[in-house]
Parts: sequence; structure tokens; C-alpha cells
Amino acid sequence: MACFLVTAAEAAVVTVAAHSLELKEMKQAEKLHINTECRASDLGEQTVIPWSRKLKWLSWLLWGGALLLCFEHVWHGEVVPWFPFLTAASNPADMVEMLHEMATVGVTMACIVTAVWAVMIAVATMIARRPEKTLGNH
Repeated sequence: MACFLVTAAEAAVVTVAAHSLELKEMKQAEKLHINTECRASDLGEQTVIPWSRKLKWLSWLLWGGALLLCFEHVWHGEVVPWFPFLTAASNPADMVEMLHEMATVGVTMACIVTAVWAVMIAVATMIARRPEKTLGNH
């Protein structure tokens, strides 16, 4: 009924955190005169992916999931374009069921998306830590 609101709320918090962290990283990079994208000094050194970019990945995953779930709820008539927007919010008995769904299904989905993101970050970090191979060596 409204499980997508949990992932949307997490996405909003992560988006704000990513933006503020990106500003902080940019100020720090200006201070040190370095590039804030993927950093690698010379061949053979490791690439560093900034945390703001990693948080943006999580934000994109969460917003995409929330939008897809919202579309699905609109499709099934659970979200409508008039107040109170959620059909379950008009009836107190349905509202209890909606809050239970948000607390169970919504939180579980948000946790799963975050866990998938954590695995994605671990794999990306492992790949970024590999030294670059020169063209002449096999």
C-alpha cells in the first residue's frame, strides 16, 4: 500500500547526505588541488572512488525502486491523484494495515537495497584497488 514511502524517505536522506558530502569533498579537493572524481596518481597506483559518488549510487537505487513501486501502486489503484492520495489512509482499519506493511515490507525492501549496494561497493572497491596493467605486460 505505501511500502515505497520507506525507500523514498531513505532515498531523500541519502540524497541530502551525498550532496553535502560532495560539497565537503570538493572544498577539501580545492584546498589540496586534486580532482574529486576517481583519483589515481600514476600507473600502478590504486583508484579511489569518493564516498559521495558511492552514496549517489545508493540514492539512484533507492529512488528507482521507490518510483517503480509507486507506479505499481498507482497501477493497482492504491495511490490516487486526490487527497488523501493513499486509499488506505481514508479508513482507520486500512491505515493500521498500511503502517504494518510499511514497517515490515518497506523496511525489508530498503534494507535489501542497502545490502545490495554494500556488496556493490565492496566489489567496486576490490576492482579499484587492483593495480593497472601496462599494455606491454600480459
